[in-house]
This record gives sequence, structure tokens and C-alpha cells, in this order.
Amino acid sequence: MKQRYLESLKSNQMRSSNIVNPKVTLVGAGPGDVDLITVKGLKSIKTANVILYDALVNEELLKNAPNAKHIFVGKRKGFKSFSQEDINLLIVENAFKYGNVVRLKGGDSFVFGRGFEELQYVEAFGVKTDVVPGISSSISVPALAGIPVTHRNLSNSFYVLTGTLSDGSFNPEIRNAVNSNSTVVILMGLSKIADICQLYKENSRGGTSIAVVSNGSLSSQVTVKGLISNIENKIYNKKIKTPAVILIGDVVDLQNKYDSILTEVLNK
Repeated sequence: MKQRYLESLKSNQMRSSNIVNPKVTLVGAGPGDVDLITVKGLKSIKTANVILYDALVNEELLKNAPNAKHIFVGKRKGFKSFSQEDINLLIVENAFKYGNVVRLKGGDSFVFGRGFEELQYVEAFGVKTDVVPGISSSISVPALAGIPVTHRNLSNSFYVLTGTLSDGSFNPEIRNAVNSNSTVVILMGLSKIADICQLYKENSRGGTSIAVVSNGSLSSQVTVKGLISNIENKIYNKKIKTPAVILIGDVVDLQNKYDSILTEVLNK
């Protein structure tokens, strides 16, 4: 039924004397700090007629498009303003009605953002699309916490994994990363921290370094470091909340060196 509605909308728009050129631009908003959006992403926002934005998008960015229609379509754990099907429908509907639509998503839209799914849906209706990559929290949040995801002679690669699958279950692919020397970066994993730690303990890696960074890139950013064996108590005591990025591996210990160097520079 929704499909027929969109086809009807497309047909009516083509017959209308009021020509609208539908276009959808997928824009990655970055990790949260408004200054960490790309120049091209900001230009896209400023020229948008409609912006559909997610829960992790800093709403300060919307001030750059005061005359655009702003539609919140955010999804967080335990809360969905719209289903994914409804979001797809809204994107196409607004493109045919108003022309230039920006789909604004946190981080980078192609990193656990379902961005490609949305593009496929939009393009099925013949709507022109564009993609503006965003700064992914998987690399930017660790950097802002003073933790490199790779470091010579310590970690030559890194995993980026989601902790939670679309049905809410634990991601079994984390098992493949447990015994690696690579850095493990886990997004959307705070609610699964007990499962993650248990998996490492079962593989005799309770002494592995781990950090959890909450509200990365914002003034409220908090970093909690520890070992797999004690991190659960630490984040509980600090009342760490989502969004949070989990980092596991030897590179976590480099933050101490980063902090000491920074202190030395500031005291000169």
C-alpha cells in the first residue's frame, strides 16, 4: 500500500506544472561535536529543503538550515520514533514534495547506519542520490580520548564491530576478535558489556586493557579505563551512559603516555 502511494506521488509530481527535482543526500554528521562535520556536509545542510535527522545528530547543526523542514526520525535503545520502513517512506515522500532532502545520520552513514539500505530504497523510485561521508566515531572518539587504534609494533590493525545486532542480540562475530592482537572497537555495545567481558574471561584474557568512552567529542565526554576483569564495576560506579565506544587492546595503555606528554607541555 505504501509502495503504491509513493508511485502515485511520483506520477503526480511528474504531471505537475510545479516542477520539483527530487534529490536525497546522505550526510554523515560526525561523532557529535558540530565542528566535526565535513565542509561538504555543512554545505548540503545549508541548501536542504528538508532534513531527516537521527538521535545521535547534534541538533545545533539544524540551525544552519533555519528555513528547512526538520523531521526527527531517531532510534535509540528501547525507543523508535519511526520504523525503518517509515523512515524510507518519509525520505522518498519529502523528496517528491519538496525536492532537496538531506538524510542526516550520526558518524558515518555506512558504518552501522543503514545508509546504503536507505539509498537503495530511494534509488528504486528514480530519485537522484549523493553521499557525503562523515567522521566515524569508531576512529574519532578513540583519538579524542588520546587512544590510537593502531600503533607501530603494538597494533597493526583494528576491528570495528557492533555489540548489538538489529534484533537486540549479542554480536557473535566478537568471538573472532577476542584472541587477536588487533585493537577491538565496539560500537553500540555498552548494554552488552557483561557478555563482552565474559567472552574475554572465558578465553583467559581477563587482564586485557579496555576503555569505555561516553559522549565522545562533546564537552561531557568521559573516559573510563580498566581491565576486562574490573571494567564493569568501574563503568557502573561512574554511571556511564550511551552513546559509548568500547576499546579493547594494548593501545588503551598509551593514553597514560599521552596524558603525561600533554601535562608536560602545558606545564612548560
